[in-house]
Amino acid sequence: MERLREHLKIEKWHVFGGSWGSTLALAYAQSHPDRVKTLVLRGVFTLRKRDEFVAPIPEAERGDLMLAYHAQLNSVDDETRIKAAKAWSKWEMATSKLYVDPAHIAEAENDKWANAFARIENHYFVNDGFMRDGQLLEKQEIDKIRHIPTIVVQGRYDVVCPATTAWALKKVWPEITLHIVPDAGHSSREPGTEKLLVEATDKFADL
Repeated sequence: MERLREHLKIEKWHVFGGSWGSTLALAYAQSHPDRVKTLVLRGVFTLRKRDEFVAPIPEAERGDLMLAYHAQLNSVDDETRIKAAKAWSKWEMATSKLYVDPAHIAEAENDKWANAFARIENHYFVNDGFMRDGQLLEKQEIDKIRHIPTIVVQGRYDVVCPATTAWALKKVWPEITLHIVPDAGHSSREPGTEKLLVEATDKFADL
């Protein structure tokens, strides 16, 4: 992101991210706080181990879900790999909205799409996002960005990135504005979430 900013010759910019994008936005802001004008975050995910979700892995292999999935997603057997990829992807597609969207789930039926989606996510999870557990919520990291105007939009029924994480961020960073959308899940395309995200970017447009 910083290389992109330098290439585009942008002095400071607004950073917007949802889900994994919120992880990247926070990590970037904490690394380059002098380059961030504002933050808009949606479906906050801080990559803590407690944020990982339970998925359909055989009971005997549930001691470490991420490693179990990693083994299946990198299997030399095509059938094993695709089956795991589809299970991973379907779970996220099915839980991303408060009201399940069949078209969303259908995306996970595409072998290539599911394989890429699941393996990329799992790669970061098994490597702990290349950061300390809970790093993004540590006081010394939050202090670096405490001055940055920040709006967080969080679905009340988000089971991909539960609202408890957004609340944990609010507790260590009370200066942020936190909106809990009462009738939304994880997706940015749900009406209440979409409305608040547009309002947030409009509010920051002139800064």
